[in-house]
Parts: sequence; structure tokens; C-alpha cells
Amino acid sequence: MKKTFLLALMAITSLTAFANKTFPLKGTFVSPADKHILYAGRISFTNPERPAWNYPGVQIVAAFEGTSLKMMAKPNSGYFVAQIDGAEPFKVAFRGAKDSVVTLATALPDARHTVRLMYAIEGYEMYPEFWGFILDSGRQLVDAPAFPSRKIEFIGNSITCGYGNEGTDRNEHFEYETENHYYSYASITARNLCAQHWVVARSGIGAYRNYGEAKTGSPRSCMPVQYEYTGYALDLDLRKEASFLKEKWDFSRYQPDVVCINLGTNDLSTRNYDLTLLKQGYQKLYQLVRTHNPKAKIVFLTGSMLYNQELKEARQLLDEVTAEAKKSGDKEVYRFDMSPIQSNEWYGNDYHPNIYQDEKMAGELTAYLRSLMNWF
Repeated sequence: MKKTFLLALMAITSLTAFANKTFPLKGTFVSPADKHILYAGRISFTNPERPAWNYPGVQIVAAFEGTSLKMMAKPNSGYFVAQIDGAEPFKVAFRGAKDSVVTLATALPDARHTVRLMYAIEGYEMYPEFWGFILDSGRQLVDAPAFPSRKIEFIGNSITCGYGNEGTDRNEHFEYETENHYYSYASITARNLCAQHWVVARSGIGAYRNYGEAKTGSPRSCMPVQYEYTGYALDLDLRKEASFLKEKWDFSRYQPDVVCINLGTNDLSTRNYDLTLLKQGYQKLYQLVRTHNPKAKIVFLTGSMLYNQELKEARQLLDEVTAEAKKSGDKEVYRFDMSPIQSNEWYGNDYHPNIYQDEKMAGELTAYLRSLMNWF
């Protein structure tokens, strides 16, 4: 009986601590719903105390007072890249079954500081959640620097995610430890252009056919299906695995200036594809993107992991889709080809681009978008 009473008392004490925004770990707890926290990316706020997502590149920015900062997240949420003020970014992990608090900074000068967080991996099976910050006792968040006004959306596959880009051996396979969207061509391009970027990307996905799937396509899980939702599910039936996966995305939350679409690598994989169906997939995705982003420029990309006949076919199809869109009256559809990987030193895991190839692609795309958007 005494033990039961003690447990109940402890529970009440913990709840009171949260209500008073004083976390038991010694410090001031800051809720994810705090108005000073800025978010970017396809995030579900159905539960404002547990923002949830599973696409890479989600960003969380806050400014705080004091000398230390801890971050809270759902256990096994995966990897984030953190940056305090202008210091070198570093990776933090929530990988254990009980890992829910990570120290991001300690022994800082007693002043105002900025923290920037980016979700570094694909969380399609982890369903990450952000649970808040812990500050020095008595301290609080202050106004954070705003995101850049320039806006890019990247729609893509593993290349856009950053699959294997921290790997050093092309023969080694996927591990979350070697995936880092922060160093993807998409993220680097956005930083080069002083733009914010939002990501809709998943390894293996295609415009009509996901990697290794039937020649007839992947009608339940290809990009034209997934693009409509807040999060990614391996199959529509699996949206029950996390409630936010059922949410249709509210496109009014982010209207990009330019949308970059980098697909086709998986559609054209394993010599088992139908070019007519692929073109139809590109056209369907184009129509969706244009409907939801009526003022954006749309750029179809190729490059990096397509070669020879497949690269020729992808370029030809995208040239046709672009030309037909322009002929129908849409003058803001464009094409750009990034360089394929040329030699071994540019490979990460599973023959994907490493961070040096990502930097190369970003340099090419930065120059193109700078001219296209007049972002000088």
C-alpha cells in the first residue's frame, strides 16, 4: 500500500513539474508548442506536444538564454544534425529504446544562443517525434531568427535523402549511420542560395514504379500517391501505423518559389520498366505539383545515378513532358541535368553519391537556380 501511494505521489509530482514547466532533470522544460520555436518541413501538429514526421530535412530552430541546452525526442527517433550559433554542425542520435534526452550544449557563455536542428535520415519506420527542450533553470526561449524568404521544395528518392553519402565503400549497404540529408545536394543547394527547403523524398520511390517492383508500376506507393500526404507510408494500408500518416497535406502551409523533381532512377531500375507508364507518372506528378503550387517554377532533374541507355531515356522523356507542358501554356516548367557519378572516389554506400558528389551536384544546381530565380 505504501509503495502504491509513493508511486502515485511521484506521478503527481512529475505532472506538476511539467505544468510548472520545470523538468525533473533540473532545468526549465520548454514545450514543442512554445510560440518561439520555428518549424520547417512536412510535420504533423495534430498533437502539438508531439510534432511528428518521417521525411528527412525537417528543421527546428529556436533561440534560448543561458549556458546549456538539452533536447527531448521520442526514443529511437533517429539522427539529427545540430548547430549551436555559428559553430560546426554535429550529429546527435536517439537510437536506444529509452533514449529521450540528449545534451546539445553545455558550458556556453551566459548569453543568448541559437540552435538549428535538421532531421538527417528517413524516418519512415521510426515515426520520430520532437518532445521539447530543457534550458537552465529560470531561463526561457526568445525570438528565433526567421527562416529565409526564398523557398525550395525537393521531391526525390534516395539521392535527395542523402542515402549512404557518409559511406566510404560502394559495396556496403544501407545503414542509418551513413545517411545524412544535411550533406545532400538538396540541403547544400539551399544553404548556398540562402533559401529554406522542404523535402518529400524516400529511398526507392519512383514516378510510377518503385525500385525492383513490377513493370506495371507501384500504384499504391509511388510519388504521385505519396505527395498528397503529410508523411510517407510503405503502403496506403500501413497508414494505420502512425495516425499522422493518414493526414492529407495542407499545401497552403508552404508555397515554394521553385520545385525540383529528381525521380526516374528507380523507375528505370533492373531493366524492367515501361517508358509509356513512366511518362504518364511524370505527367501525373507534374499536374499535382502545378495544381498545389500554381506560382512555382518546376524543374525536372536528372543525374548522378543514371547512365547510358537509361539516362538517355530519362532525359528524352523529361524533355517531352516539359515541352508538352509549355505547349499547353505553362511557361514555368524547366529541365536541368546534373552530372552522373564518374569514378569510384565519388561513391558512398550502394553506389550512391558520397558527400563530395553531393557537393558537386549542389554546385551545378546552385548555379542553375541562381540564374533561373535571379537569386544573387
